[in-house]
Parts: sequence; C-alpha cells; structure tokens
Amino acid sequence: MAKEDVEKTLAELSRDLRESKARLEEAQRVAHVGHWEWDLETDVVVWSDETYRIFGLSPQERPMDLATVRSMVHPDDREPLYRGVDQDLVAGERPSGEFRIVRPSGEVRTVSSLTSERWSSLPGDTKRDASGRPYKLFGTIQDITDRKRTEEAFQEISRKLQESNARLEEAQRIANVGHYSWNLIENRVTWSDEVYRIYGLDPRQGAIDLAKVGEMIHPEDRELVFAAAEKALQSGTPADIEHRLVRPNGEIRTIHSVGTVKRDASGRAYEMFGTAQDITERRRSEEALKQSQFYLSEGQRLAHMGSWAFNDAGHFWSDELFKIYGLDPQNGAPTVEQYLALIHPQDRASMAETIKRMQEEHRGFDQIERIIRPDGQVRYIRVVAVPLMEQGLFKGFIGTTMDVTEQELLTQELRREQAYLAEAQSLTHIGSWATNFYTKQMFHLSDETFRLHGFDPRNGPIPLEHFFETIHPEDRAGVTATLEQAIHTRTDYDIREFRVCHPDGTLRFLRTIGHHNPSSEMGYYVGITMDITERKQAEQEREKLRQLEANLGHINRVNMMGELAAALAHEIRQPIAASITSANACLRWLARNPPDLERARAAAARIEQDGNRAADVINRLRSFYMKGVPPEREMVDIKEIVREMTALLRKEAVRHSIKIYSELGEDMPNVLADRVQLQQVFMNLMLNAIEAMKGTGGKLTISSRSTPQGHVTVSIGDTGVGLSVEDTERIFDAFHTTKPQGTGMGLAITRSIVDAHGGRVWATVNQEAGATFHFTLPAKTEAET
Repeated sequence: MAKEDVEKTLAELSRDLRESKARLEEAQRVAHVGHWEWDLETDVVVWSDETYRIFGLSPQERPMDLATVRSMVHPDDREPLYRGVDQDLVAGERPSGEFRIVRPSGEVRTVSSLTSERWSSLPGDTKRDASGRPYKLFGTIQDITDRKRTEEAFQEISRKLQESNARLEEAQRIANVGHYSWNLIENRVTWSDEVYRIYGLDPRQGAIDLAKVGEMIHPEDRELVFAAAEKALQSGTPADIEHRLVRPNGEIRTIHSVGTVKRDASGRAYEMFGTAQDITERRRSEEALKQSQFYLSEGQRLAHMGSWAFNDAGHFWSDELFKIYGLDPQNGAPTVEQYLALIHPQDRASMAETIKRMQEEHRGFDQIERIIRPDGQVRYIRVVAVPLMEQGLFKGFIGTTMDVTEQELLTQELRREQAYLAEAQSLTHIGSWATNFYTKQMFHLSDETFRLHGFDPRNGPIPLEHFFETIHPEDRAGVTATLEQAIHTRTDYDIREFRVCHPDGTLRFLRTIGHHNPSSEMGYYVGITMDITERKQAEQEREKLRQLEANLGHINRVNMMGELAAALAHEIRQPIAASITSANACLRWLARNPPDLERARAAAARIEQDGNRAADVINRLRSFYMKGVPPEREMVDIKEIVREMTALLRKEAVRHSIKIYSELGEDMPNVLADRVQLQQVFMNLMLNAIEAMKGTGGKLTISSRSTPQGHVTVSIGDTGVGLSVEDTERIFDAFHTTKPQGTGMGLAITRSIVDAHGGRVWATVNQEAGATFHFTLPAKTEAET
C-alpha cells in the first residue's frame, strides 16, 4: 500500500505541476509576460511559449541561440542594450530595461525585460565564475507596446488639453468673453483672465471678493444686478442681465452677464457659474445703427458704390447701384439676361461664365468689368459677390458694385508710367532693386538690373548669389566687404565703381547705391545700379587730354626757364661788357710809349671789380639750382623779393589769365636769410599756384602778417583746383606729387629751406576754391644781428 500511495501522490503532484504550468502559461499569455533563461557560457537562451509569441514566433522545444535573439532586437536599440547588460554584470547589478524588437513580419513591438535576483551576480550567489560573472541569468519579458501607446496617447491628450485651454483663453480674449464662478458658501468670486481684463484689472492680483465686484458695478445698475442674481438663486432660472461697470480708470463699459446656479443633492445652491461679455462696442454700434445706415447710403452715393442681394425672395438693388448702371429704379432690378446685355461685348462671355459658376457652385467672386450704359457711356465697375450660408445651407448672395472708372484709368496710366520708367532705365542703363542681403530675399528687380548683370529678365527670377557671381573676381572682395560693413552698421552705401563680366565675355563698369531705412529689417536695402562704362571711357579720354595739357605745360615751363636764363644772361652781360671795355682801355694804356701804367692799373682794377660782380650773379644762379652750396644769410626785405618774383613771373601769369595781388604789410620786419634760397621758396610756391590755375585763370594772392611769437607769416593762395585733406598732410613728403609730371621734390626742398631757417611750412584748403600755402620765418632786426 505504501508504494501505491507514493505513486498516487506522485501522480497527483505531476498533475498539479502540469496544471500549475498550464496556469502559468495562460497567465503569461493573458498578461503578455514570458520568461527566459540565458546560459552565459554557451549563449543558449531558453524561452517560454509566451516569450516566443511576444517575439512573433511559434513556440518550440529547442532553445534559441544568442545571435538569433540579438538579430531580432531593433537595430537602434541593439548595441545600447547589450552594452548595458555587460556593464550591469560587471557592476554586480541585475540587467533590466525597455527596448524594441522587430518580429519576422516586420512589426515593431516594445518590451520590458527584468532579471531575477536569484540568477544575478549579487553577493551570496553561487552561480558565478571566479570573476564574479554569473553562469546563468533568468528573467521575464513583457510586451508593453499597448501600454506605451496608451502613455503616448495620454501625453497627446494632455498636450491637446493644454492647447485647448490656451485656445479657450485666447478665444475669450478675442471675443471679450470671460467666465466666472461665485462660491455661494464662501461668498468668494473666481474670475478668468478675460473677466479681469473686462473689469480693467490685472489678472495677477488673484481672487476678488464680492464686495469689490459690487463696488465696480455702476451705481445705477447695482440694485438691478443683485436682484437678478437673487431671483436666479430663488427660482433656479439662469440669470441673464446687461449692466454697466466702472473701471478703476473711470471708464464705463457695458457687459452682458449670464449665470446658472448649481445645487447639491439636497437642493442647496452652492455655486453660480456663468460668463461675462464686454458688449460696449456692440451697444454703441446698435445705438448708431440708424445713423450708420444713413451714412452708408450717403457713402455709397459719394463713393459711387452700390449694394445688392440675390436670393429666393428676389433681387435687391440699392438706389446708388441703379445710378451706376444708368437704370431707372422704377423698373426694378434687371434679370440676368438684361444685366448681361449691359456688359461690354468683350467682357460678356467671361461675366456669363462667372454668373453660371456662381449659381452652380455657390461661390463668390471679385472682378472688374466694363459696362455700357443706356446713354452709350463706358464705365469700369468692380463687382464683389459673397455667398450667404445659414447653418450650412446656401441662402443666396450679397455683394457690392463700385464704379472704379477713375481708378482703372489711373491704373492704366500707372502701367504706362511703369513702362516709360522701364524704357527710361533701359535708355539710361540704370536699374532699380529692393532686397535683403542678410536673408538673401529679393523683393524687386527691374528688367534693366537683370540686363546690367548680363541676364535676360524673360528667364524669370534669379538667386541673389548669381548676381554676385558676375562681379569681377578682383572686385568681388571689395564689394562684399563694403556691403557687410553697411549691413553691420545699418547705414547707406555707395560703391562707386566695380566690374561685372557678362556671359558673352563683355566687361562692364557699374556703380551701385543702397539706402537702408533704420526702421526696416536688418540687411534690407532699396537702391539703384547704373552702367558707368561710357563715363569710365570718357574719363580715360579726359585723362589722355589732361596728359597732353601736362606735356604742353612742361613745354611752357621749359620756355619759361629759357626766358629766365635769358634774363639772367642779361644781368651778367653788363659786367662782362664793362670788363671788355676796361680790358681794351688797359691794352691801349699799355701800348703807349712810354706805357701809362697808372691808367692801365686803374683799368685792370675795374676789370677785377666787374668780374667779381659777374661771378656773384653766376654763384647765385648756381645756388638757385644746385645743392651743396652753403647759404649766405643776410638781412632780407621780403617785400623786395616778392616784387622781384612778381616781375619775373608776371609774363607767365598773364599768359594763363592769372592776376597776382600783393597784400604785404608796410611795417613787416626783415628776416635773416639766404636771399637766393628765399627766392627759390617764393619761386616754387608761386609757380605751383600758377600751375593750379592753368586753363581756368584766377587770382594769386601774397599776404603777410607778424605773429606775437616774433615770426613773419607769409601766405600764397590761389583759386585753382585745390587739395584734398589727405594731400595737405603728405604734399611736402619727398617724391609725393599731385601733378602727373611732377617729381615730388619742389615742396620737399621748400620745406627743407624753411626748416633750415627756423620756420615751418604748411598748406590749407580754401573754403571756396583753391589752396593756400603758408610759411613762417623768425623776424630779425639790425641790432639783433
């Protein structure tokens, strides 16, 4: 019996075990939870039936290998999942996580896997190797796809709810409608933000008590409002009342308030909930409706605009509409056929098709057409039709008709003017544009702007970058730098010259000017671009002409130097002639018998004196044109030198219609200077002034004054071409010249001479025309020397 009992017991245990396993399988199937066992040494994975079903496979007896399991993990989750498992095993933690799998059918599912503590590498676990890594892992896996989708759906609903609340608040703000809640138990009022705004209050100030509400209701309406509220509380009917309120700033507004009473199970009222709408404008509109209707009728007459309506009840025209079409209101509104007869023949077919589509499709339209009045006059009218819909049902049309003859004629004139402008731009090679260089948007490009860059405007819009690509490579960096600087400083710009290369190889010179309005967007410019190629060529021709004039000036200077040499030769001719006369006399005295030695000696002395005088003239000439000759300083009268130089250069000045004026002070002191070098200073400055006025004539003025520091200041001014500010700083530098054929040494020598005499020299730009050169020298008296 004992053996039979044991067998019976084992059979019952086996049956219970099978039932328990079946229940476990069913529980796993219902809950979408399966279990697994992973042998880390062999990478063999044993799954429960539900685990197979979760992975989209049919249950099987044989175990799974790790490679197959890995391949079914979503590619984006595969590496992070198994990297995390390895890290958890090393750290002695139970691997777990959520990841996606891809079933053989291609369906993607989200699962959650947990590892049991029994098979983890926690302290005390004997199923581990020497490194502490477990031999096996056991865990569960659950399909949480539906839960994930539910969570996402909940998040989406929550987001939409927040958006709905935001839209509700915005809708209340736009419609000036707010809601309120009056807690009848605590006698406390809660308002929406819009109710605060309706009452002229800040929503941030929090809850408001009933006493404050009562104070803001207009005194004349206060009793009526509270009586309506009390009636609603007593009768249970909603409170519906219009009343005025007085805002804190004294403004009076009219609101429409509706409230319903909420009661508990016992019938006790515990809350009044309702809305408040600012209807001030509506009330004002209603009060002014009759007057507005009059204004509308009068406005239609003044604006030549009529209104009409078309529905099942008939066809309505306003009085002004009859006038626009030249019809008699007594005859009533015309039929469709009669109306089409009024349309200009060239527009009639189009209008008939519009009316047909309007009636069939219940759609509006807005178009301009021509009509011929019964008196034969042609007028342009604009007709606007709008379908009337009520609860989704079509009820007819309403519309307006405006006489736009004058506007249309002006529009046609504007089109002609635009055509003239385009033609003028084409003739003058000037294009207009409007663009944002920062965003690369182009808002306007005239046809001529396209042509200036070598593009055909008929080919349609072109990206801004393509215009920049036409700029000559040598000019592109400069143009870009100027634009970037203007954009950064939000200022206008004027790029006076740059080259563009057309597709046919033609090279053109352009100038572009851009204007930026400080109130507009960053980088937004309106401007023009002009072709200056012909002007550039003209400038080159003028340069050639100026070169010829410079060559002629050089010839004139050579001639002048010849005249100067002749004048100097005349100066030394007299002492030479006197020496020859004295020599002849000396020879005669020596030829006597006996020779007259005393007279011969006197003649020889005169020869020596005249030779020395000629030598002085020659030495002065050499010191005037040669370096290295030591100066011979003496007391010099500047007025005398001015007279000498004026006389010397008078002929050259008269040749070029230049008048020389001397404004020297009579009491001007003398200076200690080398006379010849001082002559050279005056010669250089006066010649420069004459050259500046060649071709135009003018006035050369020499003036002087004494300074408190004991210096004499001499100024030589002209009314010629003048100097730039930069040239006034550099003109005295060696080899710097503003003249095409200049050496750049004349003014440098002038400065050296003046500096050697203890003075200084500088130039200024005249206000009207020309330039003035100034130099100072220390004044000296005979006693000081």
